Amino acid sequence: PAEELGTGARALLKDGLYDRFGKPNFALGFHDKADLETGCIGVTEGYTSANVDSVDVTVRGVGGHGAYPHKTKDPIVLAAEMINDWQTIASRENNPLDPIVVTVGSIHGGTKHNIIPDEVKMQLTVRTYKAEIRERVLAAIERMANGIAVAGGVPPDRAPIVSVSKDQFCPATYNNPELTKRLVAVWKKSSGNDNVKMVDPTMGGDDFSEYSLPDHSIPAVYFHFGAVEPAKIAEYKQEGKELPTLHSSKFAPVPEPTIRVGIIGMTNAVLELMKK
Repeated sequence: PAEELGTGARALLKDGLYDRFGKPNFALGFHDKADLETGCIGVTEGYTSANVDSVDVTVRGVGGHGAYPHKTKDPIVLAAEMINDWQTIASRENNPLDPIVVTVGSIHGGTKHNIIPDEVKMQLTVRTYKAEIRERVLAAIERMANGIAVAGGVPPDRAPIVSVSKDQFCPATYNNPELTKRLVAVWKKSSGNDNVKMVDPTMGGDDFSEYSLPDHSIPAVYFHFGAVEPAKIAEYKQEGKELPTLHSSKFAPVPEPTIRVGIIGMTNAVLELMKK
């Protein structure tokens, strides 16, 4: 429950889910996929979705009149520099074999054309797979923000405030490789080789990851089932257009075949894992 908020699994575990019902031998989850044909199951070995961090940054300056910028420390200019510099975390500080995303999704500052505000507020989403990469990226965001403020002459008592939300953190989902191979064999037998596809991991997030616990001591697999008519995929590909994504108003799964494959895939997986 409450997957869209990223808090449901954590709430269930905190409420004693595994204490009351016992720690499971396996964890299985699934979701429809907006770029996979109906009739198909898609799965990834290893990391399949990312750590999700929500970061709030308050850039504090010294406000004043827009006609006298030399008497201010403009937080809008500082924020603009930070946005650009944060992109170099991916391009210059990170190993390109370890994917990361740093996206500024919200920026608010100022109230009038001719007033330089005292502060600018930004909201970031940060996506990573590995714990050590996550820590490094979050530290780099704060380091760069502070460095830009110092270079801009902002007084120490007006340094940026960078906060990472613990409540909104969603850990990466890791598909146990051995369990994935086992289930792929089952799905190929029931659905056909051509209808089971190894798909790329995504930088999206899902709190299903909580069920396998931080140490991945519960082997887990999170798989996808196709939701788009093959003809529609071919049409968009021919026209060079991007398919509508999840949560888009244009995304319209084909109900019957989408639901059928999801049920068949999960049922066969459960029956396989219930064997003595």
